[in-house]
Amino acid sequence: MAKHPKASRDEQSSEDRLLLREGRKIVEALGQTLAPLVEVVLHDLTAPEHSVVAISNNLSGREIGDAATEMGLARITDAGFPEVVANYPNRFPDGRPVKSTSIGLKNSAGEYVAAICLNMDVSLLGAVTAGLGQLMQTAAAAPVAETLTPRGSGEARESVRAALERFAAARNTTPIGMTLAQRREAVRELADSGHLNLRHALAEVARTLGVARSTVYTYLPSEQ
Repeated sequence: MAKHPKASRDEQSSEDRLLLREGRKIVEALGQTLAPLVEVVLHDLTAPEHSVVAISNNLSGREIGDAATEMGLARITDAGFPEVVANYPNRFPDGRPVKSTSIGLKNSAGEYVAAICLNMDVSLLGAVTAGLGQLMQTAAAAPVAETLTPRGSGEARESVRAALERFAAARNTTPIGMTLAQRREAVRELADSGHLNLRHALAEVARTLGVARSTVYTYLPSEQ
């Protein structure tokens, strides 16, 4: 049996109210999460002259009961309007640049009932980005190439690491995978070959073996 037209309209109205009710919770939650840079607004598209029904983290100065925007009016007149329009440029009334996203909510009849709009104030982010860019700028290249690594320490680190890798490879393992006995034997070999006399040698042993420098001292031969 077909439903009475009035019953169908009542059911649709109930569904629309449910969408708006759930939309309010989403707006409140998003506003709290994205504060202070993002304003979140809920529009009731069934009442375009008074469409703003919830606003969280108010950055635009709008009030409850304000009219729909151009985006909202476009949705009202065209059920085929995109449901999500993301990251489009916009501006607050005072001129601050905004990145906006508009999400249309349809009922089961395919009609737009509401829209959730997010408006991010990008003016502060732009200033921070510009400041960071200036901070990171460098001038022309120096007259000579320069490194801040102590002279000779790079070669020492490479030599110590290479010796440990060769020792481990000969035993079908890696420096980090060596047993305690193997580590002690490897450190003894480094001491015998003079590697431990190189600058920062113990620090490189610790780094290559994946242990603390204090642990390396326990691997040293007793005469060390």
